[in-house]
Amino acid sequence: MFKHLLVPTDGTDFSLAAVRRAVSFARDAGARITFLHVEHAFPAVYCGEGAIMDASAPALFHEQADGKAHRILDEAAEIARDAGVECALLALVSESPNEAIVEAAEHNACDLIFMASHGHTGIGHLLLSSITEKVLAACRTFSSRERMTYA
Repeated sequence: MFKHLLVPTDGTDFSLAAVRRAVSFARDAGARITFLHVEHAFPAVYCGEGAIMDASAPALFHEQADGKAHRILDEAAEIARDAGVECALLALVSESPNEAIVEAAEHNACDLIFMASHGHTGIGHLLLSSITEKVLAACRTFSSRERMTYA
């Protein structure tokens, strides 16, 4: 039924639990996985007169974010390899993780997005909103072959 899963991961405990569940699901379904980590873009800097900024800051920021992304993705790949599940790794830079997730699923022809929900409640939920909910809302506009599941 599902042959290609997109599994966004941010390296948190919730996310790693979803990675493990997705790998188990993929193994049972005979599916492959694309693990995705969305890096934040370097924040826009608005400077007035006399502002000082290290010219190497954007490159250093990206280098550190890229290193973190690869560590997170490598951990997910190791879990998949140990279970005998084929996987690919994808790191994207975006200011909107939910949009990057949906675009990655479309671009890679994934038929299931398998991701964690951090379960914020109350005021935290109102303030932070949920990337998972935003992805789900965007996925409702897809054709019937695209699905999403919570882990």
